[in-house]
Amino acid sequence: MELFTYMEKYDYEQVVVCQDKASGLKAIIAIHDTTLGPALGGTRMWTYASEEAAFEDALRLAKGMTYKNAAAGLNLGGGKTVIIGDPRKDKNEAMFRAFGRYIQGLNGRYITAEDVGTTVQDMDTIHEETEYVTGISPAFGSSGNPSPVTAYGVYVGMKAAAKEAFGTDSLQGKTVAVQGVGNVAYNLCKHLHEEGASLVVTDINKESIDRAVTDFGAKAVDPDDIYDVDCDIFAPCALGAIINDDTINRIKAKVIAGAANNQLRETTHGDQIHEMGIVYAPDYVINAGGVINVADELYGYNRDRAMKRVDGIYDTISKVIEISKRDGIPTYAAADRLAEERIEQMKQSRSQFLMNSQNILGHRR
Repeated sequence: MELFTYMEKYDYEQVVVCQDKASGLKAIIAIHDTTLGPALGGTRMWTYASEEAAFEDALRLAKGMTYKNAAAGLNLGGGKTVIIGDPRKDKNEAMFRAFGRYIQGLNGRYITAEDVGTTVQDMDTIHEETEYVTGISPAFGSSGNPSPVTAYGVYVGMKAAAKEAFGTDSLQGKTVAVQGVGNVAYNLCKHLHEEGASLVVTDINKESIDRAVTDFGAKAVDPDDIYDVDCDIFAPCALGAIINDDTINRIKAKVIAGAANNQLRETTHGDQIHEMGIVYAPDYVINAGGVINVADELYGYNRDRAMKRVDGIYDTISKVIEISKRDGIPTYAAADRLAEERIEQMKQSRSQFLMNSQNILGHRR
């Protein structure tokens, strides 16, 4: 790929390529934008088909974190790391310590956290070499597993979307079709069950389905049948790109609100949802609870303070819907506009500050 052309097109700041022959480390740190603060984004370890695919994933994910952090109201920019390798067999202590030294060398421009293929234990190892890491063990003053907090943020965001669609944010008696019942979605189901919602679930893992059926009285369906469920709310909580040409006309829900990343295969599918009258809670806004939670560690973790900010996802989803109606655009575009406006305001503020400072210095001379 033409890396500089791509970086210039989407205004990336920095890409750092890291290797350590002894440990087998091959990592790419992508920093998209630090206008609002240091770049925060997790470290993903994956068996990429090619080095080009790894670069593309790092860049795409870093830009996504810029928008997620901005829309969440965090004073943080966007970044991401990918490590090329099989997380089941290629990990070792030396690898993550070497990676930690690379992060330390960036002197706070990038802060990492766990992601697909990495764990709290991996973050603890990175922490041996750098302070610029979140999501470490609670023994170090961290917040621990972010899944329950992410789930709670999706829950309150879903309530905000429901209020727009149904005139009330009560989910009692609503039927919610949940696609994927992993750690985040299980906790989401718990909140929904406690409020009195009816659950229809699916997953490729039978144990996950059985647990939801047993614990919450959920009805189970085959993975492909989840799109055809007669429901009020569809909650994608597994794979991305699930709203596509093959599925969009099968969805009967009035609300789409779930934890999965990159739910729209193409932006045109977001346009279609809007035209269909479905209220879509943009994925990177509604699933921001985890990053809001770990970001609080940067101030000395306080759970009450963190959860209060996660509660704010309700207001953020409401604001996105307000922008959507105000500007006559789909909610996915409204979310982007919310993030971009915040970043642009900060750029203008800094520019004005520098101009004023130069004027003052000029007068003194």
